[in-house]
Amino acid sequence: MRLPIGVAVTSCTTALHATLVALGVGPSDEVIVPSYTFIATANAVVHCGATPIFADIDPVTYTLDPLAAQAAITSRTKAIMPVDLVLAADLDAFYALGESHGLAIVEDAAPSLGTHYKGVPVGNSRGPVCFSFHPRKIITTGEGGMIMTNDDALAARLRLLRHHYMSVSDVVRHSSNDIIFEIYDEVGYNLRMTDLQAAIGVAQMGKLDQILAECRRLGARYDGALAQLDWIDAPVVPADRTTNCQSYIVRLSDESPISRDDFMRSLLRAGVTTRRGIMLSHTEPAYVKRFGRRRLPISEAVGASTVILPLFVGMTDKQQISVINAINAAVC
Repeated sequence: MRLPIGVAVTSCTTALHATLVALGVGPSDEVIVPSYTFIATANAVVHCGATPIFADIDPVTYTLDPLAAQAAITSRTKAIMPVDLVLAADLDAFYALGESHGLAIVEDAAPSLGTHYKGVPVGNSRGPVCFSFHPRKIITTGEGGMIMTNDDALAARLRLLRHHYMSVSDVVRHSSNDIIFEIYDEVGYNLRMTDLQAAIGVAQMGKLDQILAECRRLGARYDGALAQLDWIDAPVVPADRTTNCQSYIVRLSDESPISRDDFMRSLLRAGVTTRRGIMLSHTEPAYVKRFGRRRLPISEAVGASTVILPLFVGMTDKQQISVINAINAAVC
């Protein structure tokens, strides 16, 4: 298998934006996205002048539902952007949709480094895949992003876009035996990852397997503890996928004796900080004001009932057990 080409940039947000620009997405175009994801996914579409079309999610994996995405396709649709949400979306279904409708598939894999889909690492897909190196991610460069692609022409265009569309790189100019004057065929951006950030990332990549093993060990302990409780559900990982356990998202069942917010407050009183599962971008004022409110029943139900529990490399057994004890005490 040919290894994909990596183009380093300043963040996953700029990776998504640059990729959409390179693929020709612009005003009057639509890009189908999930709402149950960080708002940067939709923001990247708006930054291109295009319109994000929110579609609902799968109730088990919380990733974009291919059938909902298919139903949202119009004559203006230019791309679909599934989010690999600590585990891959149903990628075969999305690439089949892309082929049958002539649409680009751009994977937002911001939190998914180290995950697999049908035995293949996320990032080796047919379309461009964008990763994040934000401090919360499995590998961090402080801030940064990476675009992986098997398309040589797309990679070359992305390298131009990230450096003001300068025709000749600084390395080529400074190593030349003659003077070289660069030209700028298009208006580009300043999206370059710094050498210092890259060095940090390269060093951390050597520890990726160790980091993944630790996160998965902690995730397995949560799995075992939550299996004893009938009012809270552990994350589901389909047999054809793996998770990196960067985030551990639990869902309170309909029979839960406590609301999601009261559950979070109970843990906070016990000294355990949590986060809501994930935001719903389509309900945020910035998007309601621009595009109106769209009803996404599954996303809204999941968004109102999910919580991210603490899980991080360096988390001690004592710390995790204290979280588990706080969960058990929340409904006593």
